[in-house]
Amino acid sequence: MWHIDKWIENYPDYFKNNRKMIYVEMENIKMAKIVTMGEIMLRLSTPNNEKFIQADEFDINYGGGEANVAVSLANYGHEAQFVTAVPDNELGECAVAALRKYNVGTQNIARCGERLGIYYLESGSSMRPSKVVYDRAHSSISTATAADFDFDKIFEGVDWFHFTGITPAISDSAAVLTEEALKAAKKHGVKVSVDLNFRKKLWSSEKAQKVMKNLMQYVDVCIGNEEDAELVLGYKPGNTDVTSGDLELAGYKSIFEQMVADYNFEYCISSLRVSHSASDNGWSACIYSRDTKEFYHSKEYSIHPIVDRVGGGDSFAGGVICGLLDGKDFKAALEYGVAASALKHTIPGDFNLVSRKEVETLAGGDASGRVQR
Repeated sequence: MWHIDKWIENYPDYFKNNRKMIYVEMENIKMAKIVTMGEIMLRLSTPNNEKFIQADEFDINYGGGEANVAVSLANYGHEAQFVTAVPDNELGECAVAALRKYNVGTQNIARCGERLGIYYLESGSSMRPSKVVYDRAHSSISTATAADFDFDKIFEGVDWFHFTGITPAISDSAAVLTEEALKAAKKHGVKVSVDLNFRKKLWSSEKAQKVMKNLMQYVDVCIGNEEDAELVLGYKPGNTDVTSGDLELAGYKSIFEQMVADYNFEYCISSLRVSHSASDNGWSACIYSRDTKEFYHSKEYSIHPIVDRVGGGDSFAGGVICGLLDGKDFKAALEYGVAASALKHTIPGDFNLVSRKEVETLAGGDASGRVQR
């Protein structure tokens, strides 16, 4: 939990202008302890929307699904810890430093294995899609085992654990490691969320379903989009076609009800992206509550132009988790997540670096983008 002094240190201008409001927020919001686990990678992206063949240099960032969520939650003031393995060399330390820069706890990062995973990003524009090339074989997390981590210590006093479908897809040993972490989390009474995150370059739908369906027994909050639900768990939401802009919301409600019946999730959540082009997306989300049996669709944002959509889903997950941990009702938590993610699309790199105030301003209806003086 952050002390008020840490809030002042990290948000001096915001605190100066909103002192009274922040004290009220601190009294009403319990800062939680969150653990995420996965792979952090070196990202090499082409500048200025160049194609790979044009690029003479790459922009360097670090990121990865669960690491991105940890950065979001730390940025909102929660105590976020990231669990991973990196090589014991300078590149591994650079990845760790990238997390420390944004107040993510790194004391549970193991130094082992051969190398840091890399992914190359060709940033698309207009009707030309972005492309990703992975170079992550034999990365440190892909060969790590439960013996490299003290999960009982890691999950002591933790409120929330988040993972994605990317980590168990990396390797068979990473899938085993993920389940060991989940068992430890449930042993300590930790709430668990998953972002299904299907990656066809890492595994087949058949392999994903075999592994992920087993892991759902540990999950309380399930996040994913229409493709993830179909390819990872075998559910298809009606006649939705993201390329045509046709979102059949009744289909989402139907599969959410099936998922709750099958796995007893507390919440089922899906982001809803309508891709008009690589530079122009419609962005919203929907949620279903097991306890109230309510289905809710958020407001939709028109994001144009998109600066960087990588990490958009992670920022959405981080925003929803933050909203739920803050004690918001599930509808308000969803709106918080959608607003946070919409803002992420305007920021280069994997990490969402917006403040609580910026998210709350957009969620409250101010999308003017006017200069703040």
